[in-house]
Amino acid sequence: MNKRLIVFNQEDIKSKIYTIRGLQVMLGRGLAGLYNIETRALKQAVNRNKKRFPPDFMFILTEKEIDTMVSQNVMPSRKYMGGASPYDFTEQGVAMLSGVLKSDITTKIIPKGERHE
Repeated sequence: MNKRLIVFNQEDIKSKIYTIRGLQVMLGRGLAGLYNIETRALKQAVNRNKKRFPPDFMFILTEKEIDTMVSQNVMPSRKYMGGASPYDFTEQGVAMLSGVLKSDITTKIIPKGERHE
């Protein structure tokens, strides 16, 4: 097993956090990028573990919310989402996601500045 530590700049992570429905969330696409997996694999993991993702952990954007994000230049176009409505994860959902993904990176991410060497 590779013991390499993955470190991200906090600004990179902060840039992937949005406020939707009054909640701070991360889009599945952004999390997939951080975890170095395909968005498709992330959605499959969530769908296999639906009971672990109640509405306060994860929700799917409505068409109106997608239109709003496009109009505010949060995402370049609807095509950016690959034709599917994105999954949004709250802080609890991100924690749960790291437990169900089969990616070594999920257990190694430590924000830059919080490393203990």
